[in-house]
Amino acid sequence: MKVQTPPLPKGTRDFYPVDMRVQNHIFNIWRRAALKYGYEEYEGPTFEHLELYTGKSGEEIVSQLYNFTDKGGRALALRPEMTPTLARLVIQKGAELRKPFKWFSIPRLFRYERAQKGRLREFFQLNLDIIGTESISAEADLISAICAMLLDFGLTENDFAIGISSRRLLAAFLESLEVADANLIYPILDKSLKMPAEDFEKELLNAGLNDEKAKKLKAFMNCRGIEEIKGLFEWQGFSELEELFELIKIAGYEKSVKLDLSVVRGLAYYTGIVFEVFDKAKNMRAIAGGGRYDNLTETLGGQRISGVGFGMGDVVLADLLREKNLLPQSNTDLPVFIASFKSDMKILFKTAGEFRKAGVACSHSLNAVKFSKQLEMANAANAKCVIFADGEKTKGEYFEYKILSTGEQGCLTWEKIKEKL
Repeated sequence: MKVQTPPLPKGTRDFYPVDMRVQNHIFNIWRRAALKYGYEEYEGPTFEHLELYTGKSGEEIVSQLYNFTDKGGRALALRPEMTPTLARLVIQKGAELRKPFKWFSIPRLFRYERAQKGRLREFFQLNLDIIGTESISAEADLISAICAMLLDFGLTENDFAIGISSRRLLAAFLESLEVADANLIYPILDKSLKMPAEDFEKELLNAGLNDEKAKKLKAFMNCRGIEEIKGLFEWQGFSELEELFELIKIAGYEKSVKLDLSVVRGLAYYTGIVFEVFDKAKNMRAIAGGGRYDNLTETLGGQRISGVGFGMGDVVLADLLREKNLLPQSNTDLPVFIASFKSDMKILFKTAGEFRKAGVACSHSLNAVKFSKQLEMANAANAKCVIFADGEKTKGEYFEYKILSTGEQGCLTWEKIKEKL
């Protein structure tokens, strides 16, 4: 009986070599940008004890996880995010870690949720975090790193925007309105841009606000600058927001950021500045998001250590780069393909060995095929140059060659050929 191949699991992806070229392009720029800003790379296990996630987000998060019981009866879960693992690492090392420190990771993550455009059940995410400081400079550093990173991908200031808000500011304003339960209001604010104005007002009234308070809150949400907010109520924390925008301006990324009070994010997670990155047309989900979390290590059983961080998923980012035609299009660029007029496998392996020992990536046919077929293989591999291993003039350090992009042929040393490439 013929066995039928199972389909690809829902919400996951296959990565053929052409797809891995895209992934590695994203990973390389992520890693280069993180290192450029002085972040050090770390990793953790793909699965953790389930209580690490329920301790942070409550039992309701279990329905969003891939969780299981192992053969030892332990309740485990595939990691849906990296920050709890980071918090565990910080708690375990405690005073051994010199603070503040800046770490980054590119984990593979898993979430059991409805697969849809921009959201999969298995994905990669860049995480940058700064641990051990309450200075607003940490937020400025992270947001500057995001801007630099997106520009490194070839995006421009017209392609993305970073909306910045503050959980402390939102809490202070709701307190000034004498709102009985702010937790009923936060979810409404979080989705305010996704609903008509009349529905937004109706939701506020259903949450217990009267007409006057709802009107004031709508005016607050419509503010586009700190001075506008100051006209609505008095608060001691404005200087923090003002300093953040000033530092970002000094860093050179003023045009990429704006005040956006609709940014609320994880209700049980963030304690201060929060931000989200969107494509300017807002045709996609958030490209990245993050903020300050001052209580996470304490919630998970450690000492209170301040932190701020963000995550940037590969799925939405790749969609945006594809839309802007900024992803690599061709197959792998192979510097050298070695060919033999005589289809001599021994001379092919010998010449390839010499090039590889010299640090040059190369390939060749693994079968004794005609010379014309070898050239077809060179073109299919997107090779830059063909080296004729047994050409009449190939001798010692000199090789007969052909540069495929121009058709130029000759006989030179590899160093001279490399200059032409």
